Amino acid sequence: MPLTKEQEELYKKTMDEAKTQFENIDTEMEQEIQKTREILANLQASKKHFSQIYEATANLLGIEVELKNDEQDENPGGGSNEDKEDKKQA
Repeated sequence: MPLTKEQEELYKKTMDEAKTQFENIDTEMEQEIQKTREILANLQASKKHFSQIYEATANLLGIEVELKNDEQDENPGGGSNEDKEDKKQA
């Protein structure tokens, strides 16, 4: 059973809209990734500042403390910063 002209127009319009949405999704994804990177950077900066405050306050009180500072937390990509420097020089 062939499509009527109305059905054909509706399907073509639907297809065009789907194509437009498909083409725009990459831009939207990149924008969301950028927002997430900014949030992560802010959280990492906050963590660093609170760590400094905590350690400085403990120092003023004469208390020895060592915060758990996993390298993985500060370097989500894995590996040490020295490894990354070595890779940059290579």
